[in-house]
Amino acid sequence: METPADYGVVLVTAGNMQEAEAIANALVEAKLAACVSLLPIHSIYTWQGELHKEQEWQLLIKTDLAQFPAMEAKIKELHSYEVSEIIALPIVASSQAYLQWISQQVKSKE
Repeated sequence: METPADYGVVLVTAGNMQEAEAIANALVEAKLAACVSLLPIHSIYTWQGELHKEQEWQLLIKTDLAQFPAMEAKIKELHSYEVSEIIALPIVASSQAYLQWISQQVKSKE
């Protein structure tokens, strides 16, 4: 039986839709993610002492958290930000069918 905490959603922001899609495609094709949802967002943050208000794209990456190290490396390889948001949130509850689907889509645990 799949354990929800083995799976999670990884949050990543990208500066434009093309970069977000490139990251999403690479993660799904490499079987590091089962699904990536892309959402336009408006971010307000401080960077290098200055307040920024930017249009960005939020990637919601559904994955087996055992893949996080490889996923992080792939995102850093493709991402244009000096410091990119890569935050994993565990799934605390889910249907077994959905967890099984994620498991079938990502690389099996070594």
